[in-house]
Amino acid sequence: MERTSYRDMDCPIALSLERVGDWWSILILRDATHGITRFDQFQKSLGISTNSLSRRLGVLVEAGLLERRQYSERPPRYEYVLTESGRAFRPVLIALYAWGNEHFPPEAPNVLLVHKESGDDVEPLLIDRTTGDPLDEEHTSFRPGPSADDRLRALLDRQNGVNA
Repeated sequence: MERTSYRDMDCPIALSLERVGDWWSILILRDATHGITRFDQFQKSLGISTNSLSRRLGVLVEAGLLERRQYSERPPRYEYVLTESGRAFRPVLIALYAWGNEHFPPEAPNVLLVHKESGDDVEPLLIDRTTGDPLDEEHTSFRPGPSADDRLRALLDRQNGVNA
């Protein structure tokens, strides 16, 4: 089955999925955020085949989320470290963590998100930087942007109660 490319879409979600659109890539970024950098460490953590891991690491490097750095010359060995773009993916991982804990809670969590200084559990909340309001349906809505096609405009206008 051939994979669909989202490269030509104007949607930021679709363009993001073009780079991290499979669960392995997101789990690799999770592990990299937890400090894993080496191929064998990723493989052990994820239980992924070497071919699949090589392919996904290459995609993440090409997308600019990871940087491949040589750490040994003999034999040649590489590590994969988060780039600025990769580190900026952290809030996405935290949002998935919070969503998963709320809707699919494990019997006992294997990772806790805590405040660095106090050690207290952190309850993630997405907020607007300007107003401080939560990014929920009560405070926000999606509106058509400049490149929205007629179908998307009609859909969002209908969602927002705008008469066309």
